[in-house]
Amino acid sequence: MKRIAVLTTGGDAPGMNAAIRAVVRYGIFKKLEVMGVFRGWWGLINEELKLLDHRSVSGIINQGGTILKTARCPEFFEEEGQRRAFATIQKNAIDGLVVIGGNGSFKAAHVFGTKYNVPCIGVPASIDNDINGIDTTIGSDTAINTALGAIDNVRDTATSMERIFVVEVMGRDCGFIALAVALAGGCEEVIIPEKKFDLQAICHDIVHANIRGKVSWIIVVAEGAGSAEDIAKKITETTNLETRPIVLGHVQRGGRPTALSRDLALRLATEAVDCLLRGERDLAVGFCCYKTTVIDFETAIKKKELNVEKFYTLLKQVT
Repeated sequence: MKRIAVLTTGGDAPGMNAAIRAVVRYGIFKKLEVMGVFRGWWGLINEELKLLDHRSVSGIINQGGTILKTARCPEFFEEEGQRRAFATIQKNAIDGLVVIGGNGSFKAAHVFGTKYNVPCIGVPASIDNDINGIDTTIGSDTAINTALGAIDNVRDTATSMERIFVVEVMGRDCGFIALAVALAGGCEEVIIPEKKFDLQAICHDIVHANIRGKVSWIIVVAEGAGSAEDIAKKITETTNLETRPIVLGHVQRGGRPTALSRDLALRLATEAVDCLLRGERDLAVGFCCYKTTVIDFETAIKKKELNVEKFYTLLKQVT
């Protein structure tokens, strides 16, 4: 193996740049040439890539986002798009791919790599922590801390103004961020896609707590489970208590990666390069039980099951 390529696909996550840096510098240390593919699969289809060196990744370890950019690419799921991507790989003598991304990125890498016999290794970077078989992904810790900082600030005004706040965090299909920040933020309720919620029961709890003298309340909702605006409106109508919605949105994707996100990026990116050098393929690297591990893509792309009841029980016990 002489030349590899690295790309970032899907939604960006804090720590992607640290992973890119580690792939490039470790690859060069291992006597490899490393090419950067811009805008994910789109760049592979349209041959938008360049050879990277030490200086190309200088000063990016503390930056959020990705210097390689990322883009949604429906063309890659069509025969013509995949054929053009493979032509780019052949033309540029690329021997293997390091794909930095989440669940959707790994599904695409699995299909493409298997179909065209291209060695692909995935590095899990996703704020949703939605990769099956591993404990945590690059960027998820940063996103949680970003959301937690916002909720801490909201609590100050919730207490001062004696209001109910519904805070919407990211998570279309996975409630990991919502669960984590609800627990760490001492919030009273959390609404996630993995569990049906009873808004009438929540309103009942709010009213009875208010009668006992509780003057503020924070509910965290994952975007895939409902709209903060709609939920806040219904709570106001039902309880006659002032309720305000807050949508954190894409602020959770950006910002400086935490030490954990950077450390994971270093460990997993170097392991991905080693996997390619060992002749391995169709794998994702990950961190599980406090050590680096590898899992096949078929396992990694299965839906990750959260221990929802355990989270809910703990939340209610400490509320």
